Amino acid sequence: MTAAPPRVLTVAGSDSGGGAGIQADLKTMLALGVHGMSVLTAVTAQNSLGVQGAWELPVEAVRAQYRSVVDDIGVQAVKTGMLSSAELVEAVAELLAGTDAPAVVDPVGVSKHGDPLLAASALDSVRTKLLPAATLATPNLDEVAQLTGVRVESEQDMRRAAEAVLAYGPRWVLIKGGHLAGGTGTGRAGAHEAVDFLTDGQEEHWLRAPRHDNRHTHGTGCTLASAIACGLATGRSVPEAVAAAKEYVTGAIAAGFALGGGIGPVDHGWALRRTTS
Repeated sequence: MTAAPPRVLTVAGSDSGGGAGIQADLKTMLALGVHGMSVLTAVTAQNSLGVQGAWELPVEAVRAQYRSVVDDIGVQAVKTGMLSSAELVEAVAELLAGTDAPAVVDPVGVSKHGDPLLAASALDSVRTKLLPAATLATPNLDEVAQLTGVRVESEQDMRRAAEAVLAYGPRWVLIKGGHLAGGTGTGRAGAHEAVDFLTDGQEEHWLRAPRHDNRHTHGTGCTLASAIACGLATGRSVPEAVAAAKEYVTGAIAAGFALGGGIGPVDHGWALRRTTS
């Protein structure tokens, strides 16, 4: 009998277009060799042009899914994404605090198209309940501004942003600089590197990768957070898991493809296709 692979649980919303959310998470987990499991928090009507609608699941449904998976199957890491309301944020934070596994919190605020995915009233719950339960928080620059008021306009600002997020209690924070200076995901040629900053307040790691001028980057944040959770589930340290995830996502962005009439997804299977071709 084959031994089960490491198990990773995603707690996030569904993206009907398949580029982000639960769908991106599970594709990433398969690509990186872990067994992916899911707790659905919301259903969205979503495509390459944007989010046309979103319907939150009841808290009791979210809690029941989580307990069902964790109590029977167990987890080696948990990743959170879209948690649209304060009630959901607080319920998930409580579940994470009671789970003996690293938690990667992607504090999703808006979609790639600018559609709001978190109620303004939930921001304080993210700060006071969810971030303290995180092993690692992975905000992008817009989410940093939402959560802390710190606006990052240069690499020097990233350290200040990290300090502001760490003050809420996560053990580590990864400030994603993809939108800095015409960053990855905008489709504009800008600086030649996409720079992220990882710190626990003591150690500091600057992660740099080539910037790909490809507008098809839907799902980048979900994919990165899931890839980090995969690394943690296999026993890597936070810096090791983040470095490996950054490499995977950089390849996925480079291979991103057009889909529909708007922004296409990153290619979650790029590495698999490279090894089989």
